[in-house]
Amino acid sequence: MNDLFEKKVRAAAVAGWWVILIAYALLLVIWIAYLVIMSARPAWLLVMWGQGEVGWGFVQTVSLWFMAIFKFCIWVMILAVLWLTLWARQLRKLDREGTK
Repeated sequence: MNDLFEKKVRAAAVAGWWVILIAYALLLVIWIAYLVIMSARPAWLLVMWGQGEVGWGFVQTVSLWFMAIFKFCIWVMILAVLWLTLWARQLRKLDREGTK
């Protein structure tokens, strides 16, 4: 019975590591886009945010806060997935000791 549960916990941990990898790839794409947009400062971006109401300082601040919060969420996911990984390893260890 523990074997089935251990496989499910391990599968959840592997899926979690894939989610973290994809999230960091997305964060990298967002960061590169941020650097490109902030260096070019296209007029259409301010129009999308509300022309005349916001400036480049506000766009920059909101973008950096978004990336910081997204990165914090990824770190929380890393802690959860690390815990799942260690738990699966402990369950596998207990299962091997029980079969001896």
